[in-house]
Amino acid sequence: MMEPSGRAALVTGGGRGIGAAIALRLARDGADVAVTYVRAPDRAAEVVRGIEAAGRRGLAIRADAADPRAVAAAVDRAAAEFGRLDVLVNNAGIAPYGPLEDVSAEEVDRTLAIHVRAAFVAAQAASRHLGPGGRIVNIGSSLAERVPYPGWTLYAMSKSALTGLTRGLARDLGPRGITANVVQPGSTDTEMNPADSPDAEFERGFTALGRYGRADEVAAMVSHLAGPGGGYVTGASIAVDGGYAA
Repeated sequence: MMEPSGRAALVTGGGRGIGAAIALRLARDGADVAVTYVRAPDRAAEVVRGIEAAGRRGLAIRADAADPRAVAAAVDRAAAEFGRLDVLVNNAGIAPYGPLEDVSAEEVDRTLAIHVRAAFVAAQAASRHLGPGGRIVNIGSSLAERVPYPGWTLYAMSKSALTGLTRGLARDLGPRGITANVVQPGSTDTEMNPADSPDAEFERGFTALGRYGRADEVAAMVSHLAGPGGGYVTGASIAVDGGYAA
């Protein structure tokens, strides 16, 4: 049996990169999948076509993760369109980087809104739809576990908050048979952090495997957690980082 077969999922920020890979993997494994996006509707539409090519229903929803009402509405719409919601993947994110002294209060607020508040609001909204066997997977970062070079204080802080959120969700939702976990990707070859960027060799040097990860490798872990194999895993922080935090 395909792991998330017959289930319905929502992947925030699913129009590109890791989010797109997760959406397509869940569809190939048998789930109907909705994705949210902010810009580039053509990219989101391409992901939906890929979902449909896998024989599943797809849906693209425009929702800015910085807007809590839009986030909650996206969850409710996905559940209404599919008639159920079984899996929530909080993936939408940005990558603020720069000297500590240059970080503005506005940048702090926006980063926390997208990485932390949106994940909380989406989980809260999803909890009204998820039944026994429901899954919440938060996409964090290896920088939540280890920050080996400067410039990432704000990003690391925001992604670290997902660990506490995940543990709280595991306790709150566990009695209902719903799991919550956080996946911590390392350097992954995407548009946001390409494996051929000027800093790529530097980043590869921090991994035990000496290479960038692939988005499909992160997606495989998410799919495992979303299916029967993840049924007894909750409150966990799982690294998919090539040994970055080893």
